[in-house]
Amino acid sequence: MKTGFNTYIGKHFVALVAVLALTVGCSSSHKPAPVKSAGKYSKQNYGQLKGTTYKVKPGDTLFAIAFRTGKSYKDIAVYNGIKPPYTIFVGQTLRLTPSTYNVAGTGSKAKNTASASKKQTKKVKNTASTKKQKNSKKTLEQQKRKEYAEKTNNKKANTANAFPAKVSTWQWPTSGKIIQGFSSSEQGNKGIDIAGKRGQVVKAAANGKVVYAGSALRGYGKLIIIKHNEDYLSAYAHNNKLLVKEQQTVKVGQQIAEMGSTGTTNVRLHFEIRYRGKSVNPMRYLPKK
Repeated sequence: MKTGFNTYIGKHFVALVAVLALTVGCSSSHKPAPVKSAGKYSKQNYGQLKGTTYKVKPGDTLFAIAFRTGKSYKDIAVYNGIKPPYTIFVGQTLRLTPSTYNVAGTGSKAKNTASASKKQTKKVKNTASTKKQKNSKKTLEQQKRKEYAEKTNNKKANTANAFPAKVSTWQWPTSGKIIQGFSSSEQGNKGIDIAGKRGQVVKAAANGKVVYAGSALRGYGKLIIIKHNEDYLSAYAHNNKLLVKEQQTVKVGQQIAEMGSTGTTNVRLHFEIRYRGKSVNPMRYLPKK
């Protein structure tokens, strides 16, 4: 009787051990991998436009598109024959680089044309054709001077209330510690990142006009771009709330947004200054603290 009881206990003990082993095995095989921290201030993935063309999407402006290409909005306008006030349309395909015709016109073709023109002038020198050519050139120069005068007058009239040629005063867009500085490398940070609290005041760094206010640019969250003159733009990214609209004129120090974390992992202001489309180090322009 005792032997049978021992046999019964032995069988159930073996079964229990097998169940425990299976349970432990399953538990260890499904244990989650340890999470590695990517760092408190990870690099942002700011969307940049590459290629030769771009199809306009809702919310786009010429300034925002040029901003993403790293080129001057005036260059993009020239490539596409767009004149002020630089209106574009949804579905419109824009060239982001000069066409073959534009390149040829400023390259070897232009040189060859100039060379041929010189030879032609030399060949007909001291002939009746030379006189005719001089008269024609004189007339053309007069027309050019007239057109230049008209354009200059129109430009003066159109820019009577425009911004000065240089930005005389820059100020910090917000207060806080710089957590990421500017980098001139291709994949580097295009501006500076300033830490702060959600809802903290974001101000215009200089007088200007808002040329973009929205969230269509990947990686920037809620973004504001201000045009200060024909050469300078400034950008304010990751805002929690935008307080200005496109085409609105703003003054230096005026609140334009509230700091936030849209398009990023933590509360910060990403601030950029662009000179003729190219990113420049904001620290060269902002007053020393």
